[in-house]
Amino acid sequence: MLGLLCGAGMAGSAPPKLLAQIASAHPQPQVQPKTGAPVANFIDIASIAGLNERTTIGGIHEKRYILETTGGGVAMFDYDNDGWLDLFLVNGSTLSPSTGPTPTNKLYKNNRDGTFTDVTAKAGLARHGWGQGVCVGDYNGNGWLDLFVTFYGQNALYRNNGDGTFTDVTRDCGLITAENSYSTGAAFLDYDRDGHLDLFVTRYVDFAEATSHDAGHGETCKWRGVPVMCGPRGLRGAKNTLYRNTGNGKFEDVTEKAGILSDKHYGFTPLVVDYNNDGWPDIYVANDSTASLLYRNNHDGTFSEVGALAGVAYNEDGREQSGMGTDAGDYDGDGFFDLVKTNFEQDTSTLYHNRGDGTFDDVTFRGGLGVNTSFVGWGCGFLDFDDDGWPDIFMANGHVYPEVDKALGDTSYKQRKILYRNRGDGTFEDVSVRSGAGIGLKRSSRGVAFGDLFNTGSTDILISNMNETPTLLRNTMSYKASSLTIRLQGQPPNVFGFGARVTVTAGKLHMMNEVRSGGSYLSQNDLRLRFGLGNAGAADKVVVRWPDGKEDTLKDVSANRFVTIAYGGRVVSDTPYQPCPLKLKNA
Repeated sequence: MLGLLCGAGMAGSAPPKLLAQIASAHPQPQVQPKTGAPVANFIDIASIAGLNERTTIGGIHEKRYILETTGGGVAMFDYDNDGWLDLFLVNGSTLSPSTGPTPTNKLYKNNRDGTFTDVTAKAGLARHGWGQGVCVGDYNGNGWLDLFVTFYGQNALYRNNGDGTFTDVTRDCGLITAENSYSTGAAFLDYDRDGHLDLFVTRYVDFAEATSHDAGHGETCKWRGVPVMCGPRGLRGAKNTLYRNTGNGKFEDVTEKAGILSDKHYGFTPLVVDYNNDGWPDIYVANDSTASLLYRNNHDGTFSEVGALAGVAYNEDGREQSGMGTDAGDYDGDGFFDLVKTNFEQDTSTLYHNRGDGTFDDVTFRGGLGVNTSFVGWGCGFLDFDDDGWPDIFMANGHVYPEVDKALGDTSYKQRKILYRNRGDGTFEDVSVRSGAGIGLKRSSRGVAFGDLFNTGSTDILISNMNETPTLLRNTMSYKASSLTIRLQGQPPNVFGFGARVTVTAGKLHMMNEVRSGGSYLSQNDLRLRFGLGNAGAADKVVVRWPDGKEDTLKDVSANRFVTIAYGGRVVSDTPYQPCPLKLKNA
């Protein structure tokens, strides 16, 4: 396998046996993806990288309560500012007594050679309990990324001490709640543009009801006639919370004051995105079994919920969906962010096209995503895996009911992933069976994070799996296309430029992305923004719109490099991509 892990594989014919295994694995898509020449070669390198610890979330063979079905966020972030992404995986617990080691969240330091080292205890991040999601942000503006982890119980804010360790400052910062809650997703954002990062937290179901309705009791405790755990329908929902950063190391609950709805929902993933291009961060929330929410920023410290008016609360039939994960991307290059959302089985995922007037169209079927109705989708994201300048879509899947393996023959608890390739004409093609064994790998997955772990210019994918070791996908196929990765250095206290937008033009290609906290499914992506440039040797123009509205423009930015741009348009660093790490070369 010399060179294979480094992207040296070339397009050719996929092994017939592999194609047959993937194509025959259930659940079956509504329309079988076409076989043919490979377009990618994603393989799982988790074991090589040293990610061998299992994630524990509830029972293995059955799930008695809804608490046992969620959780499992992951993060890619550079906690020690050495220029290499590290990994954080949220862990859960069990309701039954366990004889093994007590599960804990995990922090892995990047060794820069293709492997990672567990530094959880040394970093002060060992915590037991029902972890759910994770996001990062620099809440105190000191230039070190802090970590926020949601829990069933009390959430945790870990301050980065800048020396490889963290301190739990949840109570000191005013984030301990009077009552325990079932929190799920979270994201830092500067909603009032005062420079200090605020915090938005979603919650799922009522804390007590998460473990009070046993499997098989009532109509909401069955799935297609099979007795399963109860919910979320039939259970009480919970409220989302917005915390304002007061600038002195404290947060205050401004939920009601800011106009965040007091209605109860089954909230999962919050996505911070400026969907209407007015320069202010808005918040989209993927809700389970209830209408999804879109909080439009009113520029005065308040929000208006416009999900139904904007066309992103329901699908095109006006039906509520079971939303899990979500991401934003300008998939057609028109300068407005579109949305993708994963949903439950017997439904499609949803693709919303931004019309540019504050509203969206559900283009799921028109866009080619309506071919899959048999998957339970979770973490997802736009990524340009082949560097052609058109954002593709990745989705991780997995059922919530282990019991379906025994009772139903047309679905499964463990499910493969889905990869959609952007055709560049507003439509996508399911290329899952032509993208490598890693895409066909069957797991019951949850959180997903995207980033360039080894600084080679490619996008790696970290996936949390229920009661199994994580999956780490690396695309080993080589492409003739080039790319550009941009890191922003903002004005203090928003040192990392959260909320900033980068627009890249290369020939006829027009691409954009924003620096955001949270997203996918309860997870955190690389804060560096990567753009495929196709056959271009340089970006004609790079425009950075900072959170305060100021714009900087750079021209003729060379490809296949990491470029750090500071506020004011100054290039702080400009370095080429790294060669493949030694351990991957010798694998």
